Amino acid sequence: MKFTAVVLAGSRPGRDHFAEQFGTDLKALIAIAGEPMVRRPVRALLASASVGKVVIVSQVPERISAVVSSDPRVSFRESRGTIAETVLELCDDPKTAWPLLVTTADHALLDAATVDEFARHAGEADVAVGVVERDVLMQRFPSAERTWLKFRGGAYTGANLFALRSPAVRPAIELWRAVEQDRKQAWRVMSVLGPVTLILVGLRLVSLSEVLAQLGGRLGIKVRAVELSNPFAGVDVDKPADHTLVEAILAGKA
Repeated sequence: MKFTAVVLAGSRPGRDHFAEQFGTDLKALIAIAGEPMVRRPVRALLASASVGKVVIVSQVPERISAVVSSDPRVSFRESRGTIAETVLELCDDPKTAWPLLVTTADHALLDAATVDEFARHAGEADVAVGVVERDVLMQRFPSAERTWLKFRGGAYTGANLFALRSPAVRPAIELWRAVEQDRKQAWRVMSVLGPVTLILVGLRLVSLSEVLAQLGGRLGIKVRAVELSNPFAGVDVDKPADHTLVEAILAGKA
């Protein structure tokens, strides 16, 4: 079974000061190694054996389509105000071709091998979340600044890769909508599981897999983390330092 890949290429409300530093008002159109950033993850997805088609969502899909491959497997649709609302709309659309593999336009170092590794290990989980363990990333890029979630057995950063098996994942997306604005505050995200779990996470007495199993039990679905072997999977372009790092990597200078 092949995934329908969804590339989130939208913008948050208001001016994007980061994008403006690079001469555009859309983050997805920031130039990376001489081309709009959104092209790079789309190219990786199209090269993956695990992906059947690609859907790019944006508030201005016509501007994204103007710079992306004309491959017939690529289509475009208008996004909603937030990521969660956009994915919920996909969940409720009877035309959505499941399963979904969701990533972001700023995943400039994504490659087909990483997509295939993630898809392979997502297995039969209702929701799979791609992560990179801190030692994997820091051994390669010791100066990289990431947001780390710390558990017994390791600390992890997100890889901007999510597998959604069926419309049954809707409760997970509803929960994500409740904490979306706090996604960079690890303790707020963990607090949805209650004070006991929050304390256990703070003391690093539970593993990431145990926390996700608890979360899945609460939602009535199976949730799994997929640890990725490529440190590049943990690097997105979210600030000027990331842009500098990614361009250096692509130029072979990092």
